[in-house]
Amino acid sequence: MADDIPKPPAPKPSADPAAAGRKPDKVNWFQELRGLALMLLGVLAFHSLFAKPFYIPSISMMPNLLVGDRLVVSKYPYGWNWSSISFHLLPRGTWHLFEHTPEYGDIVIVVPGNRKADLIKRVVARPGDRIAVIDGRIRLNGRFVPREMEPPVRIPADDALRCEGDPEPGHCYDGFERYRTRLPSGKEVYELPTYRETLPNGAQFDVIDYIDQELDNYREITVPAGHVFLMGDDRDRSADSRAPFETDMFGQPSGGLGGPVPVTDIGGRAEFITFSLDGTQTWNPLTWWKALRKGRSFTSLRPPVDETKVWK
Repeated sequence: MADDIPKPPAPKPSADPAAAGRKPDKVNWFQELRGLALMLLGVLAFHSLFAKPFYIPSISMMPNLLVGDRLVVSKYPYGWNWSSISFHLLPRGTWHLFEHTPEYGDIVIVVPGNRKADLIKRVVARPGDRIAVIDGRIRLNGRFVPREMEPPVRIPADDALRCEGDPEPGHCYDGFERYRTRLPSGKEVYELPTYRETLPNGAQFDVIDYIDQELDNYREITVPAGHVFLMGDDRDRSADSRAPFETDMFGQPSGGLGGPVPVTDIGGRAEFITFSLDGTQTWNPLTWWKALRKGRSFTSLRPPVDETKVWK
């Protein structure tokens, strides 16, 4: 019979009469802020000691790096110094832990002596090397760096990314315009003169050189101990070790690296591209997929080495 089914026992009253009226515990803001601070400290430590993201804002490393490329930069290959610390929170100094000199062909992040903004360039000479630039070609220790003509690299003819703040809308850098061409698909590109250079360790990489300009010649110097000589892969649009320090009309630092740079001003090595956006994206993440450049994600930035072409 239904009346014979035992009923569940009634809940017992709380042993603590005050528990029913107790208010929720207050948030321990000190503990929450401490946890947030530890998390931020962990991110800063990782960025300073191991790796950090980097964005390419200029054309100085074309054709290998394009405006809009996002990279991973490793912090440990050359040891640690003041410039390793993210946001450059430490004062500039000459100390260096576990120092290692960059190799020929490495793409490095450098903080010039006249500013605190990171620049990205390639190592073309090491301590003790004699380097000169003659008619756009590097002469290293009395020998011209081998340079072979390659098929012209094709760079998208995107004025918004190439003009770098030109005050005249639609008027892009004239040095590129003579190389503008339209492909059968209808896409417009710049087909720029491209050369492959080989440094003493056999490291190979492509450069572009398309106009005659002042930086095509640089008198021979000897790279001091603890320094390296850096150049951009776009040999005609790179403010690098060939160019002197300058200041703009407002007295702000500009210009090049002013000669060889101390290894203590180098904060890391570029490893690979994570992804690249062509500049057509907006703040809306839905536009990013369309702006994604195909074939660039996870491209290594370490130069290939041909052992058969190591200098004897």
